[in-house]
Amino acid sequence: MSQIPLTSAGAERLKEELKELKTVKRPAVIDAIATAREHGDLKENAEYHAAREQQGFIEGRIKELESVLSNAQIIDVTKLPQTGRVVFGCTVDLFDLESEQEVSYQIVGDVEADINENRIAVSSPIARALIGKEEGEEIAFEAPGGTKEYEITAVHYK
Repeated sequence: MSQIPLTSAGAERLKEELKELKTVKRPAVIDAIATAREHGDLKENAEYHAAREQQGFIEGRIKELESVLSNAQIIDVTKLPQTGRVVFGCTVDLFDLESEQEVSYQIVGDVEADINENRIAVSSPIARALIGKEEGEEIAFEAPGGTKEYEITAVHYK
């Protein structure tokens, strides 16, 4: 398996989630299964089946996180040369030339991307258009809603 790029903050978030799953959620679902077993007939025991399903999700997520973390290439953005060029892990302030609004995104690995937290995947069209560009440059890329154009107003390495 190839290496998976992660920011150091993203790796910490995944480690915390893994710890939570192993120390809190896994024991809780094991207790729920044990309690449901005590209620008798397992064929018609909805609590038991729900707990087993939840256990499957938890175990699957644990395996996924362990795999990602074991194959991670952790990149500490603060240790990169601060050239003003857009690179993996940096935060980019953009000015939307159409709507005249400002927006800020951090370019992160695919597994840590979360648009609600303004973290975009390095494989996304906007990130691919941004990588290698510098402050003051304009970019254009194809989005699902059509062509979008932005000007890079600042690049932060935090």
